[in-house]
Amino acid sequence: MKKANDLKRQVNEAILACQDKKAEQVTILELEKDSGAFTDYFVMCSGTNPRQIQAIADAVDERLEAFGLRPTHTEGYKQAEWVLLDYVDFVVHIFSENARRYYDLERLWKSATRLDPAELRAAPKRRRAASGAAPKRIRKKKA
Repeated sequence: MKKANDLKRQVNEAILACQDKKAEQVTILELEKDSGAFTDYFVMCSGTNPRQIQAIADAVDERLEAFGLRPTHTEGYKQAEWVLLDYVDFVVHIFSENARRYYDLERLWKSATRLDPAELRAAPKRRRAASGAAPKRIRKKKA
C-alpha cells in the first residue's frame, strides 16, 4: 500500500504544480489495469499560450525533481502545443486549448475513472490493532 500512497502523493504534487501556474481544466484519469494502459494515471491540463504551457511543464518538472523524480521521456516542449512528461507510473499532458479539443484523450480513455484532485489528497484511514483494542494512552506524572 505504501507504493500506492507514494504514487498518489507524486500525482498530487504534479497537480499542485499545474494549479500553481494557473493551468485550466485540470483532469485526472485513473486507468484500468486490464485496459492495456501503460501507466496508472493521466494528469491533463490546458494552458492558454505557449509560454504558459512551458511554464506549467517547468513547474511540474521542478516540483517532482524535489522528490527525486525525473521524467523518463519528454515530448513537445519546444512547440508547446502538447507537452508530455512521462514518469512511468503517471503521465502529465499539458495541452493548448486547440490540441486538447482535437486529440480529446478523455474520449479515447473513456473507460478510465475520472478523479477529483481532492480524492488524491485524502489521507489514508488509520487501522486499529488486530485485537480491536483501543490504543493505550500515556499519562503524564504530576510534578
